Amino acid sequence: MFEEIITNATPLTLAGGTVGALIVIHITLSIVKSGGFKRDAVKHSFSDPFFGVLNLLSNKDSVLGEKGVNNCIDGYEGLFSGARKEVGATSNEESVKQREKEYKTMVNSFYDLVTDFYEYGWGQSFHFAPRRKGETFDESIYRSEHFIALRTGLTSEKKALDVGCGVGGPMRNIHQFTGADITGVTINDYQVKVGNQYCKQKGFENKTRLIQGDFQKLSEKFEAGTFDVAYGIEATCHSPDRVQCFKGVNHCLKKGGIFALYDWVVLPETGYDSNNEDHVRVKEGIEVGNGLPTLATSAEVVKALEDAGFEVLDHFDANASVHSEHEIPWYQTLKGEMSLKGFRMTQLGRFCTHILVNVLETIRIAPKGTVKVSSLLNATALDLVEGGEQEIFTPSYFLVARKK
Repeated sequence: MFEEIITNATPLTLAGGTVGALIVIHITLSIVKSGGFKRDAVKHSFSDPFFGVLNLLSNKDSVLGEKGVNNCIDGYEGLFSGARKEVGATSNEESVKQREKEYKTMVNSFYDLVTDFYEYGWGQSFHFAPRRKGETFDESIYRSEHFIALRTGLTSEKKALDVGCGVGGPMRNIHQFTGADITGVTINDYQVKVGNQYCKQKGFENKTRLIQGDFQKLSEKFEAGTFDVAYGIEATCHSPDRVQCFKGVNHCLKKGGIFALYDWVVLPETGYDSNNEDHVRVKEGIEVGNGLPTLATSAEVVKALEDAGFEVLDHFDANASVHSEHEIPWYQTLKGEMSLKGFRMTQLGRFCTHILVNVLETIRIAPKGTVKVSSLLNATALDLVEGGEQEIFTPSYFLVARKK
């Protein structure tokens, strides 16, 4: 219901003609802006359910100017022409090849647009995690990151590479857990700027840092054998060529070095059928809403690691027990919990955020195009939930491999 309202509503309808409400919002924003938005690595930069949205839209750190958001989202959506209108439109070879060719622009544009939205709704670790009953959302996130540290054998004496690090949430958590020296690579300059602010605020700047780089060209960034360990958390799904990406990781590792990752995959082993139109619809929705060239299968990821010179030691779906009576489904967070923190993740919470964003764009406080970004993320949340409910997709396929 909310998705239909979001899709069909006009700014005038959403504003409701309530001039008084707009004035209140305008005054509130003026107050917020006068105080200045300040990032906080310890607390949540966008923690307040209401003021968080205002901070999100009045953030001076943003690399996109007043017209930049609209131009960026239009260019991004052009790479997924026909998405959510015609099933199969973005799965044909020509469409996939175009995104693979333009992947650098596609992924960079995507994260210019969504980084703050992600942090507002999710926190500094942009990933999902298996979650046991009795475990909080944050605890499940930390556990999945600590599992990476465990399986790679990270200690304070070792150096690690975070492949596709976002704003560095997992990197800082893993450093805090192990003391390891960690370098994160992201293609997005904005994430580098934000992440290094957080590293400094946590007092970790001597042992953790983010640098701008293309994980398809890691050999141009680092000398051979620089790192003891490498890991990636839901990042290499953006790669247009995993073999090339994994060869770069292999280059960076010392002989015998360990590479562990969580990857987004479709699951033929539990029912995904590429000839099923409904399955393809869900798959394409996940791709367009997350800046992905195309989703792979687990077998394809395993083969890519082997072709890149790794011995695959273990691999499994960390969400294999997603519907066990002992687990909370990984996608449940997108349905949300009726708590102060969880509300923003619920469908109703996203709807309320979307309305506020729409009003703020209407009165020209939020940049033009912000509503399109909000709509994109709302729609893909529903696709992710559907993929999880049907067990045709997982964001947490775990693999660990050793450099030969």
